[in-house]
Amino acid sequence: MQTAMRDVLPGSVRLLPGPLQGRFELNKQYVMSLTSENLLRNFYLEAGLWSYSGSGGTTTVSTTDMTGPEHWHWGWEAPTSELRGHMTGHWLSAAARIYALTGDPLVKAKADQIVTELARCQEANGGEWLAAFPESYMHRLAQGRWVWAPHYTIHKLLMGLHDMYAIAGNEQALAIMDRIASWFYRWTSGFTREQMDDLLDVETGGMLEAWADLYGITGDEKHRELLYRYDRRRFFDALLAGKDVLTNKHANTQVAEILGAARAWEVTGDERFRHVVEAFWKSAVTDRGYVCTGAGDDAELWMPPGAMAERLGPGQEHCVNYNMMRLAHVLLRWTGNASYADYWERRFVNGVLAHQHGETGMVSYFLGVGPGSRKIWGSPTRHFWCCHGTLVQANASYATQIFMQDEQGFVISQWIPAELETAWKGAGVRIQIEQDGQHGVYPLNRWNLDGMTAITKVDRPPIPVKRPNRYIFQVTQYVDEPCEFVLKLRIPWWLAGEAVIELNGQALPGPFQPSTFYEIRRVWRQGDRIRVEFPKTLTAETLPGQPGTYAFLDGPIVLAGLVDEERRLVGDPRRPASLLMPDRERHHSWWNTGYYRTVGQERGIRFIPLYEIKDEAYTVYFPVDNGSGKGTS
Repeated sequence: MQTAMRDVLPGSVRLLPGPLQGRFELNKQYVMSLTSENLLRNFYLEAGLWSYSGSGGTTTVSTTDMTGPEHWHWGWEAPTSELRGHMTGHWLSAAARIYALTGDPLVKAKADQIVTELARCQEANGGEWLAAFPESYMHRLAQGRWVWAPHYTIHKLLMGLHDMYAIAGNEQALAIMDRIASWFYRWTSGFTREQMDDLLDVETGGMLEAWADLYGITGDEKHRELLYRYDRRRFFDALLAGKDVLTNKHANTQVAEILGAARAWEVTGDERFRHVVEAFWKSAVTDRGYVCTGAGDDAELWMPPGAMAERLGPGQEHCVNYNMMRLAHVLLRWTGNASYADYWERRFVNGVLAHQHGETGMVSYFLGVGPGSRKIWGSPTRHFWCCHGTLVQANASYATQIFMQDEQGFVISQWIPAELETAWKGAGVRIQIEQDGQHGVYPLNRWNLDGMTAITKVDRPPIPVKRPNRYIFQVTQYVDEPCEFVLKLRIPWWLAGEAVIELNGQALPGPFQPSTFYEIRRVWRQGDRIRVEFPKTLTAETLPGQPGTYAFLDGPIVLAGLVDEERRLVGDPRRPASLLMPDRERHHSWWNTGYYRTVGQERGIRFIPLYEIKDEAYTVYFPVDNGSGKGTS
C-alpha cells in the first residue's frame, strides 16, 4: 500500500564505510578547500568592506589570501561576472548538509563565520539588500534590459541561508533571509500582475521555493504574498492545460520553478500548485521518456517527447540531473510510490556519480551518451559553472534519500551503507545497512581492507568463483526495548529474478515485485537481522525514437564503450550475453562491477561503468542488428 512519507530528522543519518563514502569525503575536501575570503570577496566588494590594497581599515581578508588575484575565484565567480555570488549559496547549503551528516565542528564553524560576515555585508548595504552585485541589476531587469539571471543568483544565496537555518540551526541566517524578503516585498509592490509575469519570464531560478520555505518557517503574511507574486502563471497554467511547454525550453530554470510550486503546495495547501507539479512530471518524464541515464534534456534544453536520437549532443546537464532527483524525492514523499525512488537511483548512479571525477572531485557540466562523447572537467577555482554548485550539494545530500519515515514506521529507500539513529514512540532505534563487499558495487577504486582480508585469511567465507550476479545487503536493528513498527524495503526496478529476503535466517514469503516497497511488520528486538539478495543481470535499453539502437546496463549501472565512434554490433539485444562478456572481472580485493567486452564482433570494444569514465572518449548507444544486416527492435 502506498502512503505518504516524510524525511528523517537532519543529523540522524551517517554514512558507513562503503563505495560511496569515498566520494562523499572527496566532495567534503573540495568544499573545505574553498576559502572564506574567496567565497565572501564579491559580497565585501559590493558592501564596500574590502579593497585589494587593504587600505582604509575595511578589509577582513587574511594576509594569507592577499598574495594576488591568481588565487581568487574566477569564471562565473569573477568580479566581472554578472552571476557572481551563486557559489556562496551552494557552498552554505552543502556545508549545512555535510555538518548534519558528520557533525564536524570545523565545517559548522566555517559556515557560521560566513553567515556572520554576510550579515555584516547586509548591514553595510543598508540593512536589507544582500548580493554580490548591486541593486541596479534588479532595476535593469525591471526595465527589460539584459542582465544575467540575478534572481537565479539570489535564490542560491537564499537557499544556502535557509539550509543553514533549517539544517544547521543558524538563527542569524533566518534573520538575513527575512531582511532580504523585505527588500523584495517592497520592490515587487510597484508591479502590475502583467509586469510581474514579464519579470518571471526571465530566469528566476527557485525564488518561489525560497519564499515558500520562508513562509513555512515564519507564517508571515508578507512572505505568503511574496510567494504568490512569484507564482509563474504563464508557465504553470499552460502545464495545467496539457500543453507541451517544455520541448526546446531551458530545463533547469523550469525544474527550479516546479520545485517552488511543490514547496508552495506544502506550505499553503493550495491544490493548484500540486496539480502543476504532477502535470510537469507527466510532461517531463512520463510522456517524454528519457535516455538510459534518466535524462530528458540535452545541452540544457528538453528534448522532444520520444524522439531523442537526433539530440545526442553535449548531453544532460548536472544541474538538471540534481534538481530532477530533488523533484523525484518530493513526489516520493507525497505518494510513497517506489518508482520515484527508482528514478532517483538511476540518476544518482548514472548522473551524480558520473558527473564527478573520481580522483579530483571536479564536475563535468554535461554528460553525453552519443558516439565519441567526452567529459570536460571544471577546475577547482577557475570556472564555477552553475554545475559546480549543484556538484557540492548533490554529493553532500546522499543521506536525505536513504532512510524515510511514514505513519507505520521506517523506510529504506536507497541501498547505500548507512546508519539511522532515531526513536519510535519513545524507544531508541538504530537501523544499519551494510553491503557485502564481495556481492556489491566495488569501492570505486578505493582501497578495500575487507577485500584484502578476504583473500589472505583462510577462515573467511570463500570468495565466489565468478563475478557475483547479485547485490547482498544486511539490515540490523538495534532497539532500546522491543517495539513494533513496519520496515519497508525498496525492491529496485533492475531486479532480475527472484529476490531473497531473510529475517534472522528464515526466508520471508514473496512476492518481491520490482518498483515496490516490501513491508515487514513485527515487534523488533535487539540484533534482529535482515539479509537481502537482489539478483541483477546485463540488459539492453532502446534509444527513444530509434528502435534498433541500444545502451547496455549492468543492474542500475549504465555502461560506456571505450570507442570514439559509432560501431554497429551484431547479436540479439534480448540476450545481451550474445554481445558482451565479463572482462577483467576481478581486482585483487574486489569485483570489477560493470566491466565487459564485446564477443563475436569484427572489432572488440571494452565497456566500463559510465561513472568510471574520466578522460577517455566513449559511446553509450550502439546500433545492433541480428546478423542479417537488419536492425533489431
